Amino acid sequence: MTDASSFKALVLNQQDGKTVAELTTLKTADLPSGDVLIAVDFSSLNYKDGLAVTGKGKIVRRFPLVPGIDLAGTVLESASSAYQPGDRVVLTGWGVGESYWGGYAQRASVKADWLVPLPDGLDSHNAMAIGTAGFTAMLCVLALEQAGVTPEGAKPVLVTGASGGVGSVAVALLARLGYRVAAVTGRPENETFLRELGAVEFIARETMSQPCRPLETQLWGGVVDTVGGRVLARAVAEADYGAAVAACGLAGGVDLPTTVMPFILRGVKLLGVDSVMCPSEPRRLAWARLSRDLPAATLERLTQVVPLADVPRLAEAILAGQVRGRIVINPNA
Repeated sequence: MTDASSFKALVLNQQDGKTVAELTTLKTADLPSGDVLIAVDFSSLNYKDGLAVTGKGKIVRRFPLVPGIDLAGTVLESASSAYQPGDRVVLTGWGVGESYWGGYAQRASVKADWLVPLPDGLDSHNAMAIGTAGFTAMLCVLALEQAGVTPEGAKPVLVTGASGGVGSVAVALLARLGYRVAAVTGRPENETFLRELGAVEFIARETMSQPCRPLETQLWGGVVDTVGGRVLARAVAEADYGAAVAACGLAGGVDLPTTVMPFILRGVKLLGVDSVMCPSEPRRLAWARLSRDLPAATLERLTQVVPLADVPRLAEAILAGQVRGRIVINPNA
């Protein structure tokens, strides 16, 4: 890329074995090579970003690195016939913000294959109000639909980690599509927020975290699990006969303390959802559905916008479970 102008970025380095985040000024020549140069309008803060910025997870694979696992903005320069200057684009996944420089900067240089044209009906702000979390939530909803879960089902759909980024968007999406939604949250003060998004039942996180038998009372016609571990095990144990469980989170641990009984005796379907390496066609379908199924008013309720300077503080907060809904990062503020 030929543009040598300066821009603002949050950069991670290692000092004495610790990860240090520093707000600094870079030039376009400092960026890694890529097909497309983007003026970043917004990024977002996700749990994985919290692990990267604080150094509490093995997320960052090279230093220095600009974190931020998603971004939305406008093409400035392109070596790809797929995109022209002025095109609006969105990027989630593909190792951005982990092994490749990400969205916490005013400029990004990326591979064209990683991008998706911003769908009609979405601007850059709303795209990052959705962000990786909302994209993942949509993939979970699509997985449930493809497995035969419908709004007409007799039992509600359970959403675990409902106050977080993926969970809150999943609640809003499912309710918008006509499902009855039961929300698991560890913070009773968030019940009003979740009720506004469409949840009609509430379960304490402590209840879902208790050890359980492989088969419990059948309560849920489907599940979106963003937590994993014991919470996922109980969700599986309480799933209805033939129900689908879309699992996308590991915050509760990678172990699944259950047996094959729910899968054999009740035909429960456990569906893994990974937003990082999702192929292009389902990626475009998910974004098209998001532009249709999440109205701007809902996104506004979900979102707060902060500058790059606030990222280190909020990275700690998101790991402590103190962030509700979606945090959008404005690198130009």
